Amino acid sequence: MEEKTMKEMQPINQNVLIAIEEEKEQKTQGGIIIPDTASKEKPMSGKVVAMANIENPEFSVGDNVVFKKYSGTELEFDDKQYLVIQYADILAKITETEEI
Repeated sequence: MEEKTMKEMQPINQNVLIAIEEEKEQKTQGGIIIPDTASKEKPMSGKVVAMANIENPEFSVGDNVVFKKYSGTELEFDDKQYLVIQYADILAKITETEEI
């Protein structure tokens, strides 16, 4: 019986792997498709899916974070979009709180 192997991406050197959502195709009211290059801005938030071994991190895998607009390197892995970003480029962790 042949063993199946899985590939996973593990960041190194103080990097964090963030899953980013692909933007859906946009159309005008008249049905004209707007190309991604015309309207697409770089994402500024996403979900942490893996981290390098970072001492005392302020967030963990599974957290949603906000990062600098033009930081990181976008890549596709297993048909999903990711961003590899330096730990220091992450600006905030998004948390849910109850209204007062």
